[in-house]
Amino acid sequence: MAIEVGLLGYGKAGKGFHEPLIRSIEGLNLRAIARRDEVAKVIDDPAIQLVVVATPNTSHFDLAQRAMLAGKHVVVDKPFTVRSAEARRLIAISRDTRRVLTVFHNRRWEGDFLTIRKLIEQDAFGRLFSYEAHFDRFRNQPRPGAWRESTDPGSGILYDLGSHLIDQALLLFGEPERIVGDVRIEREFARADDAFDIWMHYPRFKVTLIAGMLVRERTPRYVLRGSTGTFVKYGLDPQEADLAAGKSPRDPNWGREPREQWGTLISDAGEQVIETLPGNYAVFYENVRDAILGRASLEVRPEDAARTIEIIEGLKRF
Repeated sequence: MAIEVGLLGYGKAGKGFHEPLIRSIEGLNLRAIARRDEVAKVIDDPAIQLVVVATPNTSHFDLAQRAMLAGKHVVVDKPFTVRSAEARRLIAISRDTRRVLTVFHNRRWEGDFLTIRKLIEQDAFGRLFSYEAHFDRFRNQPRPGAWRESTDPGSGILYDLGSHLIDQALLLFGEPERIVGDVRIEREFARADDAFDIWMHYPRFKVTLIAGMLVRERTPRYVLRGSTGTFVKYGLDPQEADLAAGKSPRDPNWGREPREQWGTLISDAGEQVIETLPGNYAVFYENVRDAILGRASLEVRPEDAARTIEIIEGLKRF
């Protein structure tokens, strides 16, 4: 029997990511899609077992809470919540109701990030002392009606893209000793933060996370430097573009980068092109299915996602 799924929200996240990924997973059946004025019908439907919250950030807490109290398992699109207190409350409800609760940190399954994890495991850098990740874009015109660029709580690039970069860094390296950052508005028309630099300090090691909306030049996606090797990677994972083009994660070539986008490992032996591992966002939903069925532990624990929100809150105070 398939797990019946209800999707709340049909904007970019719901239509562009969650719907095609859910439909690609054996054992999940997308039973209903609801826009915000229709969510009660999904939450109250006794046949639906899993609710996916892909609505604007300010509604994540309320809808996730309502769904779990109605007996549903819940996936929340990132960022988890606007405030960390809300995240902690949802975690408590999940424990009380014994419902699965997780957050859509899909970029853990991008090919370049998977490749970096493998290189670190293989000790390709010796003593790693610098990790730098970028999420740069160039958008110098306002986007009318874009709630992510409004003055609402949870808007701005730090919640949007910063949540991905922070989650990846915590997954790789754990809790830092100290975090500092510069979160700012660079575009004259912008009403929410549209650029940031974050520094996460570890013993003898530093993580730098950078994003901006006025970056015309080509910047690296990742740069890792160690005592015996440096890795430089340009280009974005192809999965988002493939989803927008209507391609299916069931395609045997899904998530494979062209050779010209592969990264370069530089060492005393010279330069070596490193094939990018295939990415696969669908693994997130495979894990959710298996966690609901009691076959696996959650890959994205809500406690991890809550820590990301705590870090964002701290950076927003500066």
